[in-house]
Amino acid sequence: MGSGNWTDWTDAVWDCIKLMGHDSGSVITLKDVYSAVPVLQRMYPDNDHIEDKIRQQLQIMKDFGRLEFVNNQGVYRIL
Repeated sequence: MGSGNWTDWTDAVWDCIKLMGHDSGSVITLKDVYSAVPVLQRMYPDNDHIEDKIRQQLQIMKDFGRLEFVNNQGVYRIL
């Protein structure tokens, strides 16, 4: 369906987005999602590239039709 598989990582990032209060139709920024780095770092302490992983998971969410890219400045809309 896309360039990646929906994994536990994708679930974790999706859950963080939802816990921030974002829902269908909400516009979020990469900076918003980066605020979850401390939580994700605790969940995945061996990963030293959390921000890269977040961007990868956002792409997977797009591929699965959960997000759309609004622009190339890190703005997304939840579908």
